[in-house]
Amino acid sequence: MADTLVVNEVYLSLQGESTFAGLPCVFVRLTGCQLRCSYCDTAYAFTAGKRRSLDDIRAEVHRLAEPYRHPDVAHFPPVVNAGDASAQHKLPLVELTGGEPLLQPNAARLMQSLADDCFTVLVETSGAHDISPLDPRVRRIMDLKCPSSGESARNRWENIPYLRATDEVKFVIGTREDYEWAKAVIRDQRLDPVCPILFSWVAPLSESQRDKSLKPVPKGLTPITRRELVEAMVADRVPARFQLQMHKFIWPADERGV
Repeated sequence: MADTLVVNEVYLSLQGESTFAGLPCVFVRLTGCQLRCSYCDTAYAFTAGKRRSLDDIRAEVHRLAEPYRHPDVAHFPPVVNAGDASAQHKLPLVELTGGEPLLQPNAARLMQSLADDCFTVLVETSGAHDISPLDPRVRRIMDLKCPSSGESARNRWENIPYLRATDEVKFVIGTREDYEWAKAVIRDQRLDPVCPILFSWVAPLSESQRDKSLKPVPKGLTPITRRELVEAMVADRVPARFQLQMHKFIWPADERGV
């Protein structure tokens, strides 16, 4: 339907990942994803959702962001991003996530309108869809799926030339093979000079998160602990930022709306 999106949830919380971790953020979680990564912790967004108009979603974002407006002037307070010291970003951030937000064409229109509203707009995408049509003001946090995801064949390598300094590339790493694969991709694709690179350790799923549709971890792979991952990154001088999902250390791992 025109001018609508299927939305799983909209909420205000803490940005738990990326170079913006720790900052307040309004999340717009869209419904649907064609991937079934072995470690996915948001399987509830595969199908559950409600169709809403773009205007309704935009109004909800503004309502949640309103407490951050400066009381004397009509704007949000700026913050300097540690990963981009030259840039000022207004709080709260807004992130489209999923599921896979780029599955729904109107997501691009919503992001453009929120950028027009002077929000700093982030999008979390699996890397299986074309990122090039998005408004250049949108900061794209793009996965490259490692072997243990079971979905590495879905990586859209054609996205690499479209990456900009304001984007971020994320590798979700659960095995030693993932780690070696990610290092090779950084080297072969020359990602280091392009944009920030994130290594995110796979947090174990709770029973309520373990959806039956998820792909199994391919056989023969060797699990890696978060300590082993960090020690390997330091020893190998990997040009990447280690990250944990901050929100999972504050709330229960399967808590929604956080």
